[in-house]
Amino acid sequence: MSLFDKPFDSTREAALVTGAGNGIGRAIAQALVGEGVRTVFADVNRETVTAAVNTSPRPELGVPWVGDLSKRSACDALLAEARSAVGQITHFVHSASPPRREADHALAVSDETWEEMRAVNVDAGFHLARELARQLIAAHQPGSFLFLTSLHAGTPRNLPHYATAKAALAMLVKELAKTFGRFGIRVNALVPGAIAAGGFVAEPALARHIPLGRLGRGEDLAPMALAVLSNRVSAYVTGAAIVVDGGLSLTNWFDPPVLDDF
Repeated sequence: MSLFDKPFDSTREAALVTGAGNGIGRAIAQALVGEGVRTVFADVNRETVTAAVNTSPRPELGVPWVGDLSKRSACDALLAEARSAVGQITHFVHSASPPRREADHALAVSDETWEEMRAVNVDAGFHLARELARQLIAAHQPGSFLFLTSLHAGTPRNLPHYATAKAALAMLVKELAKTFGRFGIRVNALVPGAIAAGGFVAEPALARHIPLGRLGRGEDLAPMALAVLSNRVSAYVTGAAIVVDGGLSLTNWFDPPVLDDF
């Protein structure tokens, strides 16, 4: 049997994907159920997450969950409901992130927007990963976690709340990978480029900065996400940040923000 014939064990493995209502999270969650993995699709928007499940390759394996992950009570509810719905979560993907606006530069971003971006990305990501790891450790089971970071974890984006949150996630991946590895739990990051989906509205002109000549799609991330999540394909990979950007990181394309009002 080829290594890629059965990258997941559908009899034992189950997944939880945040931000699964649109964009990259949606593409990864749909790809997981396509591989036979029971998957909880978590999102803040009921309409989009329901549609994501219903249009997946195997809707019967998808479980929609709706809640605001900026609140700790919602994170705890998600953990409880996910376990009840699909059993032990062995694969966790954290893709949830609030929308970002070009107007929210360093002199304009509000305290509320700053707090929400950190809460959904960093606080929820840490809490969910730690609790899922505790469950796996208690059950003596391996696991695989994947965080969606950004090229802007290391390159200014003119959106300090977003870039700072993603930078924190990038280090969180390394911290968790170092701690959880001894228990057979791998933790990695996927680093997207200009993906025209989810909270990012890409200008078509940005494609001229991309060596492969086009903007990315959520579906461009899904195959790599599955490969990294799979304990058969990537058993010896942890603490890694895998860039999927069409070569965009080879250029420096962002100018300073316009500050006409200051």
